[in-house]
Amino acid sequence: MAARDTFHDACVQALIKDGWTITNDPLTVAVGKVNLLIDIGAERVLAAERGGDRIAVEIKSFIGLSSVQDLKEAAGQFLIYEIALRQSRADSDRVLYLAIRASTYNAVFKSDIGALLVASQAIRLMVFDDEAQEVREWIS
Repeated sequence: MAARDTFHDACVQALIKDGWTITNDPLTVAVGKVNLLIDIGAERVLAAERGGDRIAVEIKSFIGLSSVQDLKEAAGQFLIYEIALRQSRADSDRVLYLAIRASTYNAVFKSDIGALLVASQAIRLMVFDDEAQEVREWIS
């Protein structure tokens, strides 16, 4: 099993506080003979509807030596997971989010290259406060 991200537990607690139920930790998505492990699968049942929202969340810490390298790796992983989820029979209805700390959002995703990804809607973000363990913003 892959190592958990540094901020995994804080992200899980933020999702729970935001009304999500963690259904998978990790969420396994099969692509042929390869199993991809997305950090978290979660659901939120809506009282006014039958069913609800289902998401998959990949957590990234952005603590490497280069934020640009971290961004390239996160964007590539996001793309692979997005395509895998779409072809999945069991999880094709899940919406994928990249979970990042608020400080990472301010430092990386408000920079020119990060803002380009967000503006082009190539990536969806869940921004959370790792100390308060709360979701700050959903960016689609």
